[in-house]
Amino acid sequence: MNVPELLRYSEDHGWVAQEGEGQDHLVRVGLTDFGQDLLGEVEFVDLPAPGSLLSAGDLMAEIEARKATSELYAPLAGRVVAVNGLLAETPEVLNSDPYGDGWLCLLAPEDVAHLDDLMDGAAYVRYAGG
Repeated sequence: MNVPELLRYSEDHGWVAQEGEGQDHLVRVGLTDFGQDLLGEVEFVDLPAPGSLLSAGDLMAEIEARKATSELYAPLAGRVVAVNGLLAETPEVLNSDPYGDGWLCLLAPEDVAHLDDLMDGAAYVRYAGG
């Protein structure tokens, strides 16, 4: 199971990476390698519009795959700054590069301190049964 240690993780198999500092602080959100493996080949990804305001726990992405359809929820409250347009044309990049080109959304979080509420890599491995 590929679980980069510097990321934070949610129970619905999302990952969060910090980017920037201070007022420019953003977080990049995606689906973990384990999560994409559970789904199988991704065929469609529905993402929120840039500018959308999300509360923690709001639906952030709907991912349709051959094996199942899954929902990913916002790990933090914030504003959607950008979404990964590559996924509209080639959603399978979520399978081949979940921590790189397969990212989902870029958020401007309301409070970055809530990252501490998410799991670190070791806790996520235990949670996912690895």
